[in-house]
Amino acid sequence: MTACFLISDLHGDTARYETLFEVLRTDPPSAVFLAGDLLPSALKATSGAAQPPGDFVRNFLVPALARVRECLGERYPRVFLVLGNDDGRAEEQVVIDEARSGLWEYVHGRRVTLGSHDVYGYAFVPPTPFLLKDWERYDVSRYVDPGCVAPDEGWHTIDTPGEDPRTATIQRDLADLTGSSDLTNAVFLFHAPPYDTLLDRAALDGKLVDHAPLDVHVGSITIRRLIEVRQPLVTLHGHVHESARLTGAWRDRIGRTHCLSAAHDGSELALVRFDLEDPERAVRELIAPDRASSPGAAGAPGP
Repeated sequence: MTACFLISDLHGDTARYETLFEVLRTDPPSAVFLAGDLLPSALKATSGAAQPPGDFVRNFLVPALARVRECLGERYPRVFLVLGNDDGRAEEQVVIDEARSGLWEYVHGRRVTLGSHDVYGYAFVPPTPFLLKDWERYDVSRYVDPGCVAPDEGWHTIDTPGEDPRTATIQRDLADLTGSSDLTNAVFLFHAPPYDTLLDRAALDGKLVDHAPLDVHVGSITIRRLIEVRQPLVTLHGHVHESARLTGAWRDRIGRTHCLSAAHDGSELALVRFDLEDPERAVRELIAPDRASSPGAAGAPGP
């Protein structure tokens, strides 16, 4: 049995991280999947209101996970991660560099194996109203929902030579990543959820922009189509914090594919436990962190 944890959208909140580390020490799984928005907000960091994300990785995340690995020894799980739309891409190289220690595996745009399963990682989300565009792509075309900002019109923390935000799409990226591979036993670690599901419901009811009603579903059409057509075993998501509260669901199913999300808009750590041999029995726990013992914990989550 391959016991796994899914966590997302911690936004540099050290109290929630410490809660996760304590669970890892007492009940380690085989694998941990971190589905993006892991660092202090890149936008807040530029204003001096938050710890620089690179310092967070080096000064908090690396030593904290190293202590967990020292405690667990050979029981230390494989940790797979992607970044999210609130994480500055300028910090990607830090994450890649620190992955060499073996504390985690950075899987954005990559395929790795976990036992008999292929694991694919992908961080980009469709256009949002937020100005940071490091991890945003057009979805299937250059269409942008009312109220959203195009990927080529916002702010980037770093130049990415060879990538043109005016033409890049999630659709093309995922076609290149997966090719013609058989995905029936695959696990996908996304930040974005699939479109028009229980996992991508935003609190946009009744809101208008230039008299146009906003779509309350903000997930990726490409990710939904990939799931519908290719039917991977499990897809893992985050991004839309309020969705589980609005729909009452943190999981959905598209055909045979189990879609799980750890996005949460409360103060607790949302921990999804699942087994790759029996994903139907996945459960979610909301664990209140001990903020008194975690000085420097971040405040409210970002986007």
